[in-house]
Amino acid sequence: MGAGVMKGGGPGEHRRRRARGRAQPMAEINITPFVDVMLVLLIIFMVAAPLMTVGVPVELPQTAARALPMDEEEPLTVTVTEDGLILIQTSEVPEAELVPRLRAIAAERASTRIYLRADGKNAWTRVAQVMGALNAGGFSDIGLVTDAGGPEMGAAATPEG
Repeated sequence: MGAGVMKGGGPGEHRRRRARGRAQPMAEINITPFVDVMLVLLIIFMVAAPLMTVGVPVELPQTAARALPMDEEEPLTVTVTEDGLILIQTSEVPEAELVPRLRAIAAERASTRIYLRADGKNAWTRVAQVMGALNAGGFSDIGLVTDAGGPEMGAAATPEG
């Protein structure tokens, strides 16, 4: 257990060792590039997220209803177009195959929630028929998708008293 024995020459040798000790790499991590990359990814996801909705163009009716809470699974959407075509997500389904396909999908999903997007120009009878098919297909929690900004029908008025 030696105590402070220096090998080598005099004071000049000591200075060289100290200079060599300062040139060693720092053990700290520079997180600035990491933060830059994360901010870029955040912007990309913020721009891309609205584009990930079902891309079937329908003119949804406007209501004053609040949004439903989101599930952990990707939401399953059935769309009824202005022409009366039925689509599950983005693939067209003939009426005769709707209930069997819904049963097959319901067997694989944990949630019984399904969203129905119907063009506002459809007759209520058509929408009700599709809702009945959704129920027969195993989905009991049906959410009707609408656009915000419709008439409030007295919901904003507060009773005085």
